[in-house]
Amino acid sequence: MSDTQPGKQPGQSPAAADQAPAEAEGTTKTTVPAPAGPVDAGAPATDALTPVDPRLLVREQGFAGYLTDFKRRIKGGELGSIPVLVGLVVIWAIFETTTGRFLDPSNLTNIAQYIVGPGLIATGIVFVLLLGEIDLSVGSVAGLTAALTSVLAVKQDLNEGLAVLLGLLAAGAIGALHGFFFARIGVPAFVVTLAGFLGWSGLQLYVMGNTLSINNISGGVVQGLNNTYFSDIAAAYGLALVAVAAHLGSQLLDRKRRRAVDLPHRPLSEVLLRSGVVAVLAFATAWMLNQESGLPLGLTVFVGVVVLAAFVLKRTSYGRQVFAVGGGVEAARRAGINVVWVRISVFTISGFLGGLGGLFIASQAGVADSNLGGGDTLMLAIAAAVIGGTSLFGGRGTPWSALIGILVIQSIMTGLYMSGSSSDAVQSMITGVVLLAAVVIDSVSRRTQKTAGRA
Repeated sequence: MSDTQPGKQPGQSPAAADQAPAEAEGTTKTTVPAPAGPVDAGAPATDALTPVDPRLLVREQGFAGYLTDFKRRIKGGELGSIPVLVGLVVIWAIFETTTGRFLDPSNLTNIAQYIVGPGLIATGIVFVLLLGEIDLSVGSVAGLTAALTSVLAVKQDLNEGLAVLLGLLAAGAIGALHGFFFARIGVPAFVVTLAGFLGWSGLQLYVMGNTLSINNISGGVVQGLNNTYFSDIAAAYGLALVAVAAHLGSQLLDRKRRRAVDLPHRPLSEVLLRSGVVAVLAFATAWMLNQESGLPLGLTVFVGVVVLAAFVLKRTSYGRQVFAVGGGVEAARRAGINVVWVRISVFTISGFLGGLGGLFIASQAGVADSNLGGGDTLMLAIAAAVIGGTSLFGGRGTPWSALIGILVIQSIMTGLYMSGSSSDAVQSMITGVVLLAAVVIDSVSRRTQKTAGRA
């Protein structure tokens, strides 16, 4: 913790510090004041050469200040989700140009349905990546959860709702077991989850027995996960209105709290601009969904999970502990954080969301089979989290990256299918290139931030 007084930059004279509050009302002053006394020629010049974090500078007021701060963040490598959002727009534009019907409401609604299962799995992966670790077992956990639920409900005649609950509890317990071996025993997460990937895949085959696939119960819980729609147009528009109001309210509350303690805060113009963008996206999505069958239950659950996860990571002490452990284990331990508990809980979340994603995939397929969760399920989930902006190096990311990333991947797959280039080889190659580009951007961004003294 620096002992620099508020409003006073390192190396700044007391007289200049006294002028800082007055300058805060105007634009940022970048001219370094002349020393009040004689300069000692023998004194070290380290302080003069140390880069000042631009986030500590007083920002300009109003929309001009927002633009200035935005340019400063871009130059400093704080790209966030900007590259992938730009890429998504380009992808949609290309496929709309080549097919002429990519942006039809029916096609976009179809994409919205397909992203739910893998997207939920990717959301759990985000938590693990924030620790700087990896979970290779989520695909097999997804398949095992679907298999266990189907066997209990169909073969054992157990109440399907209870079977779903037991399946999800088993998925969470598997994640906790992985976390225990990693956090308490000290086995590397890569090894633990790789063993889990093999072991749970074998258990999935054992649970299924001689049956290669089990059909979902007609009209049952699992079947309804991906086939339930809220057809009343008020449902989609109402949810969009709630989302916009919640976003605006949280932004205004955060701004008020930061102003109350003299912390840097967003200008009102930026808050309104952000909420305006959210409003356009929310109501455009609601309109698009209402052109077809209405608001899908699966998409509602997925977005709800992402919002809840984002709130937990950004607004709670637990979320701050996750970022702290991902930023530096030893530093987090010295700060009094229970690193073992954080690690176990994160892998528990990953396992639970992996199981939930598996149920949605089974609902979409109509069956739980021995291949569910295999193939490219794991790779798509990890790729979605990374492509969306979560760092492989830990300590940086957001659950929204899972939604954005899986949307990019599914858009590529759907666009290639509509263009007549739907072979697995082409899809895998293009997804690999996009993933590599995302990792390169992340690496360059981290290097830029280190140069600026902020990483």
